[in-house]
Amino acid sequence: MTGALLALPGNERMASALARELGRNLMALEVHRFPDGETSLRVVGAAGKFDRIPGIAGCDVAIVCTLDHADEKIIALLFAADLARDLGAVRVGLVAPYLAYMRQDMRFNPGESVTARYFSRLLSASFDWLVTADPHLHRIASLDGVYTIPSLAVQSAAAIGTWIRAHVQHPGLIGPDAESRQWVGEVARHAGAPFLVLEKTRHGDQQVEVSVPDAPWLPGCTPVIVDDIASTAHTLIAAVRALKDACKAAPQCVVVHALFAGDAFGDLRAAGVAHIASCDTVPHASNAISLVPELADAVRRVCAMPPR
Repeated sequence: MTGALLALPGNERMASALARELGRNLMALEVHRFPDGETSLRVVGAAGKFDRIPGIAGCDVAIVCTLDHADEKIIALLFAADLARDLGAVRVGLVAPYLAYMRQDMRFNPGESVTARYFSRLLSASFDWLVTADPHLHRIASLDGVYTIPSLAVQSAAAIGTWIRAHVQHPGLIGPDAESRQWVGEVARHAGAPFLVLEKTRHGDQQVEVSVPDAPWLPGCTPVIVDDIASTAHTLIAAVRALKDACKAAPQCVVVHALFAGDAFGDLRAAGVAHIASCDTVPHASNAISLVPELADAVRRVCAMPPR
């Protein structure tokens, strides 16, 4: 089924690349904020009748919106899904290269919210399918565990490993904690490089302590720390400091989702990292690794799936 891609503001570069890859028309969404804070949306350049827009009416429409700062975006995103249906879309899907609210996947303290499940209900009620990249799945085995719509998660390991092999001499991959072992091992396989996993102890949200296990290849390599999400960057900074004593070469960092809250990016650079690269799931100056081909392929596959 053909149809348009609708890009929420800030997602134009990713949406444009996906449109070229998929052979779909790209349409921008204009978001207007009224003085009282309420939101209104309009499809830019729309032609035709008020309620039947070519490229949307009778089509499978995909809305592109990465979900960093999700609380600021969610109302416009949900309204966009309803707008597409009002304009005649048969199905409305979501391409969210970064999917928020996956880390709070259980009740850690009495009376605490499990927001991974609450957020999934919001999106499942408004969209017919979902495509994302490397969601933070820990205690939830797959997106099907929380999302009730057809959902596909793109894996970045091959793209990251290929980039490392092409851009880093004598790489040795470093996982920041035990949770990263399987994922870092897959990246290392594609990079053709050895890997190890640091031993991490977290003392609250602001303090992380890591230790480096013995590895005979470590002193002669270029250490590359790989992680899925860089938010406060405390874990990455602790890893950089630990590795500077164990390696001759300055560490590099590769992350999937470059959130970098506050001064995190500058703090990481100041810690002595030689280079920072990220995938293009969240727009950032460090973006160097494209997941557009993988995301486009996932869109093709999910559009062919029957409704759940």
